[in-house]
Amino acid sequence: MTDVVIDHNPECGTSRNTLAMIRNAGIEPRAVEYLKTPPARALLVQLIARAGLTPRTIMRQKGTPYAELGLGNPNLTDDQLLDAMMVNPILINRPLVVSPLGVRLCRPSEVVLEILPQAQRGAFTKEDGEVVVDADGRRAT
Repeated sequence: MTDVVIDHNPECGTSRNTLAMIRNAGIEPRAVEYLKTPPARALLVQLIARAGLTPRTIMRQKGTPYAELGLGNPNLTDDQLLDAMMVNPILINRPLVVSPLGVRLCRPSEVVLEILPQAQRGAFTKEDGEVVVDADGRRAT
């Protein structure tokens, strides 16, 4: 059994596509609905670092209180940005996927293919009709 975790939002098409690609590899991940169960601050800091990102680069702007909170201010520290994400988990961009091969912010969703320890088992087409994996399980794009 391969341990893969996805910080998931079922309302997000990118998150649903990422989850489906994980399952297309024959892996049933642990899906954490991060809006219902936000990560602890220490875990979020660790995931951001392991993904090679910063708190600013992992912040979601669209559909969040980002602008209203003035989070685009370049003078805000990483700690201030993390504070905002702890209060408003919707500010955490998704989906974040953790696997034995690393951590990635899977935007676009096919980024997940870089860290899956098992190959795709067949064709995969995103919800929008974009073919990502062909019938032989090879990346089409």
